[in-house]
Amino acid sequence: MNNYKTVFFAIGVLLIILGTFMIIPLFLQFTYGEENKSFLSSTTITIFIGILLVLTNLEENRKLNLQNAFLLTALSWLSVAIFGCIPFLLSDLNLSIVDSFFESMSGVTTTGATIITNLDDAPKSILVWRAILQWLGGIGIIVMAITMLPLLNIGGMQLFKVEGSETAEKILPKTREITLIISIIYLTLTFFCGVSYWLVGMNIFDSIAHSMTTIATGGFSTYSNSIGHFQNPKIEIISIIFIILGSLPFIAYLKFIKGDKKIFFKDSQIKGLIYILIISVLLMFIYLTLNHQEEYTVFNNLRISAFNVVSILSGTGYVTSDFGLWGKFPLIFFLFLMFVGGCAGSTTCGIKIFRFQILASFILVQIKKLVYPHGIFSIKYNNEKITNTFIYSIITFIFLYFFIFFILTALLSLNGLDFVTALSGSASAISNVGPGLGDVIGPNGNYSDLPSFSKLILSFGMLLGRLELFAVLVLFFPSFWRN
Repeated sequence: MNNYKTVFFAIGVLLIILGTFMIIPLFLQFTYGEENKSFLSSTTITIFIGILLVLTNLEENRKLNLQNAFLLTALSWLSVAIFGCIPFLLSDLNLSIVDSFFESMSGVTTTGATIITNLDDAPKSILVWRAILQWLGGIGIIVMAITMLPLLNIGGMQLFKVEGSETAEKILPKTREITLIISIIYLTLTFFCGVSYWLVGMNIFDSIAHSMTTIATGGFSTYSNSIGHFQNPKIEIISIIFIILGSLPFIAYLKFIKGDKKIFFKDSQIKGLIYILIISVLLMFIYLTLNHQEEYTVFNNLRISAFNVVSILSGTGYVTSDFGLWGKFPLIFFLFLMFVGGCAGSTTCGIKIFRFQILASFILVQIKKLVYPHGIFSIKYNNEKITNTFIYSIITFIFLYFFIFFILTALLSLNGLDFVTALSGSASAISNVGPGLGDVIGPNGNYSDLPSFSKLILSFGMLLGRLELFAVLVLFFPSFWRN
């Protein structure tokens, strides 16, 4: 048991931090005169358990081996989701344990799927708590992707450690320093996003809440109609800008601060993101222009196309209109974008762009070998040679990703969901997007009517997708614990 003291100590610290953040909605409960004081109990319980875990697991030399690192990664998200659901459970929304857990897991994994049917009339404290969960999940994802996952060889951030002779360790030798600077960058982006929202028409409460969920690419809104509630093109443009900023790898911001002023122009993953965004927006713009000429102007077509493409690709899940009414092509196209996702080391979701880029390079090399059997070809990414081991891990990840996707779809179908809901729901969960397709969980729907078993399946899918699959699945193999 002593081997796990560091794990439980770290979880205790996380719970204390989580409980401290609960003070903010507690303050709002008193400010807005809300009768239900659920956050008083939630804060007390969470901080008490956190302090208990810290005090009972104190030791001088705290170390993490490989097993402990995997366990901590999974348990951190699970613990935050469990204790984060207490305010929902104790609120006046009359949510079940499953519904509360689903909402909390959706928040902390920055998925953005919700079971709350009338957000417009929901307590302010609950609305801000949903935003805080996503904001904390966003910063947690970044820190984990940069400091933890490379050690486990399951993330993509090791790619950022091979640019020239400059490694991440050389840029910033200490993990604490990395975390501190990333936190400052994250806070700065959130602040400017909130100010921008406020300047173009949002009230202070909405601008703060939406700034947190925008930078986290989470998608929780304070209204049932999401960003569409405001009917303000300026707000949509602000959303597009800051979602893209949140979709960039935060290690690139670090390198920019350290003097690499050209990082945003030379990094392959960032360039890939921009190319995909441009092509996708143009495709959707052309489609809307040809098929909905009477409904929208040229500018509106471009804005609507850009907003929905950026929102879906990044996994944010904000909506302004029901794209399910646009025809069959947008549904298929957005389903594809769900899987693609954003950059590694950002708050985004999905398979990640770098994996598709390297896979495409691998396929191209295989074709060249057919043409030139005696040729010697290598795969490079950011001017560095990619090893066969890394390529095989990417192929394995993509195969496993779609295998789990089909398993989730099958389980949802067995629970009585229709094909479109089951398919898009599993895609939305594992890709941490939020809204699905169809009438039930589409842009104008939510997840409240789904059976409890389906919600639990989707919650597990969210966790798997957020932690890059292997970090969770490896815990179920006895051989892993024996080594």
